[in-house]
Amino acid sequence: MKRIALLIFLFAGTAAAQEPTIAIVGLRHSHVWGHFGTMLAGKPARLVGIAETVPAVIAEAKRRGAPDSLFYTDFVKMLDERKPAMVWAFVENNRHLEVAQACAARKIHVIFEKPLAASLAGAEQIRQLARRHGIYVMTNYQMAWWGSNYTAKQVADSGVIGQVWRVRGIVGHGGPGGGQGGLGKTFFDWLTDPVKNGGGALMDFGCYNALWSLWYLGRPLSVYATANQLRPGEFPKVEDTSAMILRYRNGVGIFENSWDLPRGFQDLEVFGREGSVNMVNGKVEVRKGKGPAEEAAITPLPEERSEPVAYMAHCIRTRRPPEGLVAIDINVEVVEIIEAAKRSIKEGRAIALQ
Repeated sequence: MKRIALLIFLFAGTAAAQEPTIAIVGLRHSHVWGHFGTMLAGKPARLVGIAETVPAVIAEAKRRGAPDSLFYTDFVKMLDERKPAMVWAFVENNRHLEVAQACAARKIHVIFEKPLAASLAGAEQIRQLARRHGIYVMTNYQMAWWGSNYTAKQVADSGVIGQVWRVRGIVGHGGPGGGQGGLGKTFFDWLTDPVKNGGGALMDFGCYNALWSLWYLGRPLSVYATANQLRPGEFPKVEDTSAMILRYRNGVGIFENSWDLPRGFQDLEVFGREGSVNMVNGKVEVRKGKGPAEEAAITPLPEERSEPVAYMAHCIRTRRPPEGLVAIDINVEVVEIIEAAKRSIKEGRAIALQ
């Protein structure tokens, strides 16, 4: 009996040692609240710390059940004392490099909310840090965990619509709330700051569209973009709607990124010479030639690809870096496209990528 008890104790200790741990750096991005309950529940990674200094968002985290013992005002001190396996950063875009530097030096893997960085220089430095220190860096996008997103790509890759040559996307909503105060004010203040965010609607939603274009068509030859400020009273520092045309040798990407839409959109249409694939509201429709639309069956994603923490835990466990839409190289290219788009808006011409 003693031997059995000892074996159970040793097994439990080994399991606990293998359990991944996670810490949160910042609560300043509104996306944190959609994942907060899962992280508090401790699966698939145990939450060991939260670093933040803004009273309003700290109070909200505590209201949702986070104990006082988790909180730090200094995120570097938290990293040193709690030693998490991974960090999920919900901070301003222009602070991503700062977080990456601290985590890389401590061999801590990092998840960032999209985009990877506020500037191309920052994105490239983060990639260099990841390579030098052997850490994994993941950029989180909502559509990276949608079965419909991968079903649409599988249909396009199958050849049923012919060679893909045109990708059209619209991503946006009616604009960020919180300008008048309340919980959302922390997020609103930096999201509408051209330095902290890296732009307005172009940075906020253009990164989704740039990612889709890279996924389907690869790196473009040039980027042309326009922007408007339709609501200067609400967003005085940044553009609230923009459009991008990405030129390819044998194709084109046409995209809209907006805070001025009557409802939320994350819609994508992919055209081949023989048909098209349309992804809207979690559904995928396929059209061949002039025929009617046929709804494609959505292939469920495996559990380890169902959400960001599960996938990072899987990557750590299998010792394989994040792949696909959340991988570091493609997300450096996303920021490259957005930076070219900003330059195009400023100069009024298409910008060739080097």
